[in-house]
Amino acid sequence: MSRLFVARQVHTLDPAVPAATGVLVEGGRVVAVGAASDLLDATRDVVDLGDAVVTPGLVDGHAHPVAGLELTDGVDLTDALDLDAVRALLAEQRDRLEPGAWLKGWGLNPVVFGGRAPTAADLGPAFTGIPGYVQIYDGHASIASHEALALAGIDGPITFASSSRVDLDAEGRPTGYLIEADACEVLEKVITPLTIAEQVDRLRALLGGMAAVGYTGLHAMDFRDPALELVTLLEQDGELPLRMGFNPMLMPEDAGPDAVLALQGRHGRRWRVEGVKLMVDGTIDHGTGWLEYADTHGEGLDALWRDFDRFRDAVTTLHRAGVNCAVHAIGDRGVRQVLELFVALREEHGPLARHRIEHIETIPDDVVKMFGTGAAAASMQPLHCTCFNNADRSDSWSQRLGDGRVDNGFRWSDIRSVGGVMALGSDWPIAPYDPRWIMADARLRRRFDRPEAEPIHPEQALDARQVLEGFTSHAALASGEEDHRGRIAPGFDADFTIFGADPLEIDPEALATVEVRGTVVAGEQIVG
Repeated sequence: MSRLFVARQVHTLDPAVPAATGVLVEGGRVVAVGAASDLLDATRDVVDLGDAVVTPGLVDGHAHPVAGLELTDGVDLTDALDLDAVRALLAEQRDRLEPGAWLKGWGLNPVVFGGRAPTAADLGPAFTGIPGYVQIYDGHASIASHEALALAGIDGPITFASSSRVDLDAEGRPTGYLIEADACEVLEKVITPLTIAEQVDRLRALLGGMAAVGYTGLHAMDFRDPALELVTLLEQDGELPLRMGFNPMLMPEDAGPDAVLALQGRHGRRWRVEGVKLMVDGTIDHGTGWLEYADTHGEGLDALWRDFDRFRDAVTTLHRAGVNCAVHAIGDRGVRQVLELFVALREEHGPLARHRIEHIETIPDDVVKMFGTGAAAASMQPLHCTCFNNADRSDSWSQRLGDGRVDNGFRWSDIRSVGGVMALGSDWPIAPYDPRWIMADARLRRRFDRPEAEPIHPEQALDARQVLEGFTSHAALASGEEDHRGRIAPGFDADFTIFGADPLEIDPEALATVEVRGTVVAGEQIVG
């Protein structure tokens, strides 16, 4: 049965019919777009949205909905910006713990350590005499108590296939600081995970919350266990409130790409495995971003894959199999190396897959221009810039990176100006997922709720249409779905976001809190 959605304004992002007041839907797809009065005779089922404004459904271009369930277990340290505040929150959390429970925290900003490497001792008395584990805000490092290290058998250096490491003091003893995933996972193996029931409940709440703020889809940068079990259980209870495209991770410790290749095409009703996530480097804050020259600590000169030829071979295998690759690359050298590889693969084998680079925190002019070749889309998370960095360069990212490369940071406008595709996202749980906040900050280059803050390189701000495209048409381009998603046009999936005001017309501060009246997925109203 057909259904007609009627609204004051429909921004289709379709050049053929850029604006409309009616959208006719049948079988989960758009069948006609135009003036509502011209479409009324086609159906008796009319959904009158009144003075609302409809856009293509918003898609979070980068999130960790499964890994984030464990990452956010414990006390939230996001707003604690000095060690006294961190210690106080940990002490309060410890007082609430049941006997034998772990003291856990997440979202810790490394600025509290004043530019030096953290240790377990830094976290104060509450972090002694008990198994404790605190995640640094970027998800690439953690701090474990000495009791936790003992439980995991970490008593000295460990050699990894990646550049992960266990930090040691002058006597060769672990300090508690664990850098990058392989080191963290040694510790995490001894922590009792959340139960499946707990994870199902948390994932259901997360997806519901994302739908409530306007999302109709997300690109999930993981498919770690028990992701398959979780989405299967959720779909047994009903439809997912949004679409999920999963990209299982391929790490240096893995034997090769066979396992992630075997997962491609697995799907449910509203989820699908649609690519592979790789990481060529780590983060600036921990000295693991791959840089052209050393950071202010003398670090940042190594790829996460110590054997970069293995990385190149894995990506080549995936490309030739037609599998999309999403590669985490933050440092200037890391982004350059990956872009050059994608260009070479396209020239040798053709455009067999749709690749993308995640984060792209600092790049020079010549690398910016490479995004105009179409070899890879840029996937950017604006809150990384506005929530964790300061215009006065007092943040740990700027201090570690050094002035010249800070000037080349978060070049959103420049990438768009050379014709680059740019998907926008949250990187939840590293940053909040609300797309309204993200769109506002992308236009302001500062936090929308801090008008007194100086914008960070405001010339790199995006305009209103670009931020909407980043969550719609460019998100679809980045994942190779532009033939059926990202616009409101005949033949496209009937996925819409319904706003109480026009996101292309209102000021960014107002955009950050604009009413979301509902979402539509496959022609069915999910919220509203």
